[in-house]
Amino acid sequence: MKFLIMSNGDYGDINWYRSRKDEFDQVVLVDGGANQASRIGVVPRWVVGDMDSIIPEAWDYAAGLETEFVAVPCEKDETDTQLALDLVAREGASEVVIWGGIGSRIDHTLSNLFNAASLIAQGIMVRFESPEETIYIIDDFLQLPGNAGETVSLIAMGEDVQGVTLQGFKYPLTRETLFCHRQYGVANIITSPDPTIDIESGIVAVIHYQSLKD
Repeated sequence: MKFLIMSNGDYGDINWYRSRKDEFDQVVLVDGGANQASRIGVVPRWVVGDMDSIIPEAWDYAAGLETEFVAVPCEKDETDTQLALDLVAREGASEVVIWGGIGSRIDHTLSNLFNAASLIAQGIMVRFESPEETIYIIDDFLQLPGNAGETVSLIAMGEDVQGVTLQGFKYPLTRETLFCHRQYGVANIITSPDPTIDIESGIVAVIHYQSLKD
């Protein structure tokens, strides 16, 4: 099943999301992420979080759709988005798309990326989407839907990544290592449509900027 998680980060052009809102089997709103739901026209199944950011209009919108509210205390170990990731894993997600998972709060952005990586070990595909960029969290092979001239960065997550092979990029690699504590996979350029990324072990965040050109 394909799940959408809507967090409370940056969104940008709302029309971009409206064109994709019907692609999902289930939708989870994360606290203030619910504030965007009525604007986009998303029909949620759950609202998760400590409810400190959701506005009354968003609450009423979700409640009117018989959405299940999973409220938790403000003082807790997990972030609201982490709780949503745990929920979709329990509910049998095979693929998860996260909107609003990145933004100006670098602490929340990093937390969301690393927490999402925990789903990869469970065989669940995860990516973050916005009008400007898509972030894929991978541990094996990815054929990236991209065009020549677009920028792609690879970030090793948590540990060194072994056996990295890149084809269709300005700076190709063949079974190289990406080091977690000395990142050098930043700002590569696509040279051929739909390039490929293959890794033998480890987890990589593949950051694809659709609107940022060389």
